[in-house]
Amino acid sequence: MKVKMILPALAEAESPFWRPIKYSLFPPLGLATLAAYLSPEDEIDLQDQHVEALNIDDEPDLVIIQVYITNAYRSYQLADHYRAKGVYVILGGLHVTSLPEEAMQHADSIFLGPGEETFPLFLMDFKNKAPKQVYSSSIRTLEKVPPIRRDLIKRERYLVPNSIVVTRGCPHHCDFCYKDAFFEGGKSFYTQAVDDALAEIERLPGRHLYFLDDHLLGNSKFAIELFEGMKGMNRVFQAAATVDSILRGNLIEKAAEAGLRSLFVGFETLSPANLQQSNKKQNLQKDYTHAVNRLHSLGIMINGSFVFGLDEDDQDVFKRTVDWGVNHAITTSTYHILTPYPGTRLFQNMEKQGRIMTRDWDLYDTRHVVYKTTNLNAVALKNGYDWAYTEFYKWSNIFKSSLKHENLKHQLKHFCYTGGWKKFEPLWNFLIKTKSLNNMLPLLESILSKVKLSSKEPDSRHAKTSLEPAFDLSHLIQNQPLKLGNTQ
Repeated sequence: MKVKMILPALAEAESPFWRPIKYSLFPPLGLATLAAYLSPEDEIDLQDQHVEALNIDDEPDLVIIQVYITNAYRSYQLADHYRAKGVYVILGGLHVTSLPEEAMQHADSIFLGPGEETFPLFLMDFKNKAPKQVYSSSIRTLEKVPPIRRDLIKRERYLVPNSIVVTRGCPHHCDFCYKDAFFEGGKSFYTQAVDDALAEIERLPGRHLYFLDDHLLGNSKFAIELFEGMKGMNRVFQAAATVDSILRGNLIEKAAEAGLRSLFVGFETLSPANLQQSNKKQNLQKDYTHAVNRLHSLGIMINGSFVFGLDEDDQDVFKRTVDWGVNHAITTSTYHILTPYPGTRLFQNMEKQGRIMTRDWDLYDTRHVVYKTTNLNAVALKNGYDWAYTEFYKWSNIFKSSLKHENLKHQLKHFCYTGGWKKFEPLWNFLIKTKSLNNMLPLLESILSKVKLSSKEPDSRHAKTSLEPAFDLSHLIQNQPLKLGNTQ
């Protein structure tokens, strides 16, 4: 059987602000996971439109398309194209699960939720010429998941080919997050067996790893066993976690001992009222400064995520947020305009209030204002968002932020990582065009090398908190490319 697997390009990848490097970070891990369920005799063509031109002149037996919100229209066009040829087309992913009626108009079968259970069932039904129109996940387990078909991934086209996901979902329930809709009908957070996760890590070449999990520290028992197993592997890795998990116990120290060197942290907002509004309880009454100091004391760089446009935000929110990031030596900042994705409680609440201004899904990229704002008007919100990126990544602020570290090596790492990510676009474009992006991995590994603790730096490992955000089989999140650097 000939199988075509497609990750269509996100709409923002073709905007005037497109940074090709942002869309050349991670391979389509969800589709490569799906491919593992196919027969070794099947002929599989996996294409990622972010890094290659699509060939749509072929006539495979089966086409599988992964749908995110800002590639939805392109996904539907591709699906319609192949269906017109008589090819069987299936759609799945975050957007399909959120709006199944919309997706069903363009597919022979759709998949709701994660697919570890449903995709093998579909393959049996398809072989027996009796496929169902809708496959909905209810059993949530990662037992007996076959190894990812990494042989289908064009490693040389990605900066971070060693991406990996060892959990699914998240234990928290933020109103603006897709997770609850995607995992409806079953467990919303579960893990691989530790031995299976370690075996997948062993299969990956080189030293660098990027865990794309929404919350790698979400299950303490699993994370502790994983980090114990990774000791001695000589790995350096990047991941994502919450403020709460950084401050709780000594889990972050164990992660650092295993090789954690950079962490994506969803601070989201400096306003307790906004946190309460967003149901981001894991951040409430948590000392952000203490969390930052704890990470820095371990030599861990920080990619902070911040959302603008929550109801309590005013005109000063942009400067306050940027200044806080610079003064606290946040290595990279990812800024977002609040975006009410369909299927989330945020969307449902705004729809009831008549605040949804457009259903043009191409605009739901966290760069456009798609809802009626409160304290800030839409123009001020958009302008403030753009200003924040420009201001945070000015050379003067990169230099100032770097010097906040006590350790000279940490200062240099911060300066090189932030400057290299944002300020050398022609170099990144050259590497992408020459298909030599993967040659930068040794440099990345060097920048992520361990920082020896300075006696001047606080050791926060025993500090108390003080009061004061696939078809995804591998649970690729909607904004997964945002985790390494900024959105622009």
